[in-house]
Amino acid sequence: MLVWNELDSQARQTALTRPAVSAGVEIQAAVERIIAQVEARGDEALLALASQFDGRVSPRLRVPSIEIEQSEQSLSSELKSAIDLAYDNIKKFHELQLPQPKQLETQPGVSCELRFQPIDAVGIYVPGGSAPLPSSVLMQGVCAQLSGAGTVVLATPVKGRETIHPAILYAAKKCGINTIIESGGAGVIAAMALGTESVPKVSKVFGPGNAYVTMAKQCLSQSVPGFAIDMPAGPSEVLVIADKTANPAFSAADLLSQAEHGVDSQVILLSDDKRFIKEVYAEIDRQLRMLSRADIAKKAMKNSSLILVDSIDQAFELSSEYGPEHLILQCKDAYSKLDKVKNAGSVFVGDYTPESAGDYASGTNHVLPTYGYSKTYSSLNLMDFFRTYTVQAITKAGLTSLSKAILPLAEAEGLDAHANAVAIRLEGGRN
Repeated sequence: MLVWNELDSQARQTALTRPAVSAGVEIQAAVERIIAQVEARGDEALLALASQFDGRVSPRLRVPSIEIEQSEQSLSSELKSAIDLAYDNIKKFHELQLPQPKQLETQPGVSCELRFQPIDAVGIYVPGGSAPLPSSVLMQGVCAQLSGAGTVVLATPVKGRETIHPAILYAAKKCGINTIIESGGAGVIAAMALGTESVPKVSKVFGPGNAYVTMAKQCLSQSVPGFAIDMPAGPSEVLVIADKTANPAFSAADLLSQAEHGVDSQVILLSDDKRFIKEVYAEIDRQLRMLSRADIAKKAMKNSSLILVDSIDQAFELSSEYGPEHLILQCKDAYSKLDKVKNAGSVFVGDYTPESAGDYASGTNHVLPTYGYSKTYSSLNLMDFFRTYTVQAITKAGLTSLSKAILPLAEAEGLDAHANAVAIRLEGGRN
């Protein structure tokens, strides 16, 4: 247990310092080589990379449409119903975000509009690993579906002789995605940014990934004209603010649910009650013994801190400084304290709102800014799949009136052609 008011400035900084992101010169060099291979050899390079990194014996790239269509036949009724429920809730919440065009006459004869247009081609990356991630498909796929994007490409790695889990295929089907690529890592990010024989070129890629995926997204967004990424990302994290009214078993469970993501995850507890923190420590020890990913969670806990603060107000101040991906409020009258929240990706209020709900099925999006980026970036939302543009339409009378602003400003800036584009209209077409 750390006592915040007894720490010097260096110790305080250490307590809130995230584990180093494992990306460096070596990773960048490797990623740049992979990008060059995909650019030069297209599908051939992707198939070779699948054999090299994923142990694919007979790699393929496109999933046949019949497999997507029949995917639900391989699911248990329980898992299918779970995906259906999560899909419905996510869709309901994100439908609220559908943008509406706005029009305003700023002065007589001068009309200005704000319009919205879906990004036409988007890529969705779903990490591979020890378990399928249909929730990641839903969080991104629902947004793509609601936006009306014309091209949606889903990519996910497949290991050895395995096939994509039918839960991934069914979630994609729910979202109307029919282009699914069996490829992962930096290679498929390059393929989506550049386009290959089998992988359509997209304008923006979404989704989390390892250090190589993250590096590929960054490199390609800087080198491919018009290609964009969703947000910077780092290891997963959660911060819990709790007082003596909270349930220590709940708080421990929330900390561990995030710690099991990976050894570089970080979890923080801020409480104004020493006895409560001790009870959380005991609960962590007890619950760790029941977890299948206990080894990972234990290593993540080494990056983590349970901190005794002077007051709950001080806890909110520290949370704002840290900028957590997930912020859980387990304190008296938690909802009334929302005005104190600053710089959090997503907030979970009350004893019965675990972070797991947002990860899967409550309806909010689980793609969130990490590593302190919640101070400047927002959680993934429907607007990330749109671009905005403006429209103006001006009558001759409107331009005559507006020229009183345009002409003096153009003259002050020394831009004669700008002024002439107005004057020539007001003078009937000739100077």
